[in-house]
Amino acid sequence: MADAPLVAGIELGGTKCNCILARGPDSIEDEVRIPTTAPAETLAAIEQVLAGWSGFASIGIASFGPISIDRDAGDYGSITATPKPGWSRTDIVRRIERRFGVPVGFHTDVVGAALAEAKWGAAKGLADIAYVTVGTGIGVGLIAGGKPVDGLTHAELGHIRPVRIDGDDWIGNCPFHGGCVEGLCAGPAIAARTGTRAEHLPADHPAWDLVAHGLGQLLHTLVLTGIPRRIVMGGGVMVGTSHLFPRVRAAMIDSLAGYVPLPEVGLSRYVVPPALGNNAGPLGAILLGAQALERG
Repeated sequence: MADAPLVAGIELGGTKCNCILARGPDSIEDEVRIPTTAPAETLAAIEQVLAGWSGFASIGIASFGPISIDRDAGDYGSITATPKPGWSRTDIVRRIERRFGVPVGFHTDVVGAALAEAKWGAAKGLADIAYVTVGTGIGVGLIAGGKPVDGLTHAELGHIRPVRIDGDDWIGNCPFHGGCVEGLCAGPAIAARTGTRAEHLPADHPAWDLVAHGLGQLLHTLVLTGIPRRIVMGGGVMVGTSHLFPRVRAAMIDSLAGYVPLPEVGLSRYVVPPALGNNAGPLGAILLGAQALERG
């Protein structure tokens, strides 16, 4: 770990930003958390944190999305059409590059978390995994062969439209799609449907069956991509409600209906919580920064 580069990592989340100065999980020199507010205020606060650190060779940014990851695109390094008010078309990378003059790695927060869990955490040693966050929003980071699965853009699987339980006709609260998985199962959706925040909702509340069903549909889709050898599920809704894991696993198995008869899929260790806890995203940003340094 001592020979790893010192990297400044930024996990830019929907409600908070985690800033970390580290070489890896066993060599963290500083951590700072700031709230995510308006873009100008938030980015200025991030820059203030970075300006107070010295010696980092690169910066990694793991951001909520959607984001532009095509380095040849005019809007590369920016947030695009996000549901988060005020943040659409916000430049991130080029602003940080101009200010600090070091290589900057950039990807989604869930891809960052997936990279970190594959290197150091719950999927250590596996080259093909998915990381799902269920919190303010729902996102999926897919890693195949040790690299993010990218093409035209990054995955946005939190916005697939699940098959609904009979009788569940709630419209959902995603501003783009209404009843997509995020619009039905993310923290704000649970609060909007029940009038109670997820962390305060009793485990026997019937809404949890609807949430588990929607998330099970998402995992069904992930299994059918043929990619993940393990699915790591984090975010405030999952980590804060341990009773949800067995329900989601069961919903996934029920939805697949035996179509993928691989024994791995049926094991409890196939869908697991993150081993790195709240540091999965920030440590993923460290890896993104290290990769940017390697690219030069």
